[in-house]
Amino acid sequence: MRNILIIAQKETAAFLNSLIAYVVITVFLTGIGLFFWIFNNNILDTGAADLNTLFLLGPWFFLFLIPAITMRSFADEIRSGTLDLLLSRPVTIWQILWGKFLASCILVFFALLPTLCYYFSISWLGNPPGNLDTGATWGAYLGLLMLGCSFAAIGLFTSALTDNTIIAFIFGAFLCFFFYTGFDLLAELPIFSKWNEIIIKWGMIEHFRSISRGVVDSRDIIYFASISYVFLLLSDLKLSARKR
Repeated sequence: MRNILIIAQKETAAFLNSLIAYVVITVFLTGIGLFFWIFNNNILDTGAADLNTLFLLGPWFFLFLIPAITMRSFADEIRSGTLDLLLSRPVTIWQILWGKFLASCILVFFALLPTLCYYFSISWLGNPPGNLDTGATWGAYLGLLMLGCSFAAIGLFTSALTDNTIIAFIFGAFLCFFFYTGFDLLAELPIFSKWNEIIIKWGMIEHFRSISRGVVDSRDIIYFASISYVFLLLSDLKLSARKR
């Protein structure tokens, strides 16, 4: 556990000392802010005291921005040869993976933290003030955090596959897109009409919507935890094969 925390601390510091982390967080907050306050059907035009804009668009921003964060996690080290040096140290691949994963999750948390200003401002602007579904809001925040962590696990896996950061980003964004909404698209095909309800439950969007209703179901928590674990396990298998 100590090694994981040391690696997570080191990776978090590296993220925060790099330009890409600030670019990603700025793009996320600016994009959400524009849809909230400026673009058509913004909250001032509709008069709706809710955070639906954040929870509808947040996953789509994360779908591209999180792979951009994780694409360098292993790809750069594979290309530069530092990964072989890292694997030769008295630390397991599993610890390295969990350290990098924890650091990515911390960055997702940092990206979401400033959006609390939307929560407090909309709550204050409500009529009456405080007219906001708090349970659904915090449930949606938890869902968005877990979704972002699952995307991070996928991004780490694609970064472990190649030494090209662009390929890692494109493949990571594709897998995030597929697991988020791809199963819903498959369920709409006539060939899968008999199994559409089962197929939909394999997708992230169904479980994210479930949590966003404000009722935290253990099945949704287990789903996101399982996605993260499976992709970390696949990353471990890939990196272990490289170590042999």
